[in-house]
Amino acid sequence: MVERGGSGTGGDEPRDPDPAAGVRGPFSVPDFRALWTAEILSVAGDQVARVALTVLVLSETGSVAWSAGVYALTFLPALLGGLLLGHLADRWPRRRLLIGTDLVRAGLVVAMAVPGPGLPVLGTLLVLVVLLGGPHTAARSALLPDLLSGDLLARGLALRQVSVQVAQVAGFAGGGLLVATLTPRGALLVDAATFVGSAVLVALGVRSRHAAVAAGPSAATAAETAAASEPGSATRWAARSGAWWRSALAGLPVVFGHPRRRSLALMAWMLGIFVLPEALAAAYAVAIGAGPAATGLLMAADPAGSAVGALLVAYVLPARLRERGLVPLAVGAALPLALTPLAAGLWQAVALWAVSGACATACLIAAQSGFARATPSAVRGSAVGVAASGLVATQGVAVLAGGMLAEWTAPATALGVFGAVGIVLALGAVRMLRSAGPGAVA
Repeated sequence: MVERGGSGTGGDEPRDPDPAAGVRGPFSVPDFRALWTAEILSVAGDQVARVALTVLVLSETGSVAWSAGVYALTFLPALLGGLLLGHLADRWPRRRLLIGTDLVRAGLVVAMAVPGPGLPVLGTLLVLVVLLGGPHTAARSALLPDLLSGDLLARGLALRQVSVQVAQVAGFAGGGLLVATLTPRGALLVDAATFVGSAVLVALGVRSRHAAVAAGPSAATAAETAAASEPGSATRWAARSGAWWRSALAGLPVVFGHPRRRSLALMAWMLGIFVLPEALAAAYAVAIGAGPAATGLLMAADPAGSAVGALLVAYVLPARLRERGLVPLAVGAALPLALTPLAAGLWQAVALWAVSGACATACLIAAQSGFARATPSAVRGSAVGVAASGLVATQGVAVLAGGMLAEWTAPATALGVFGAVGIVLALGAVRMLRSAGPGAVA
């Protein structure tokens, strides 16, 4: 994949493997089908593991705090995994990286299921599993634009978004049943099996010719290479360490040194604040005097809206308008949150949050597809690692800051404030997108 408008590189634009793909959609591409199936299987297994680990830690420690802490570990290490390990998707064949990380994670989860290790060992194994998800996600995201070109890429991203939402719901529901039937450790073995299944699907269904990587370790300088050949072990270690950190951080200039990629990444990061309704759903339900059933409805509003937004991007919004609609969609995601303090009751809040989720997801897919098309394949893994890490970080900051604000004021007030901030950021993005050049909104 190459940048639009780049001189002398237009011939590298990927083509649909199947001429009928534009008619039959992304599923007409066999490699995409295999990659999609592997991801859905893995996502469902991850949700099963989250349920199993929460129940396991709670039953063995009796501490809600420890149980919540272990649940947080299923997300937080992804920030470092994407930033520090995402560059591996540009140094190693991506197909092999997908298979290898799946198999290693399967082994780690099996070790977690073995009775005996205490909570520190369990937590360490879990951190390793989540860290390895960073290069796996970078490799998968970097590979996708090589499988789908043009309008198919946005459709593929939208279908993934809808499918992941469904897989998460199914995984959570099925996880509870598996834990009750097989015990938490038995459910962890099911998660390990999904990793193995994902590796097999990629091995059999994704062709290795798509696994394009950089020609060499671009972060290693000539001086470092010479130093690495010196006999002193300290010198060799310093050279290798320097090369590693240069490679790990190589994605930063790839993203921030290019106006279009920078603007699209920052737009995606801004959308991270709109995860706040899910985090405050329970507190909001209590504040309006509703029960647990209302909490479920409120938590489901954003994912349901997200699924609708993804389908609209895939099959309703014309391709030429997707990136032109980035700012309006971002405003559409923020405005319902700003109106939440004025909601008259439960169903108005559900409707507002669903609209916010639909607009946020539509905007995110447009930004992701534009970012992928603007990033050369050889450095796409590093760039995706940086972009994904920033989105995770934004979501974490939004949940933390929004929770603190809701504690000091009220859940509806906190959502209103974040909605207003989102409107300001979305309007400010107009100048950012314009300064990036015509390609940023074409």
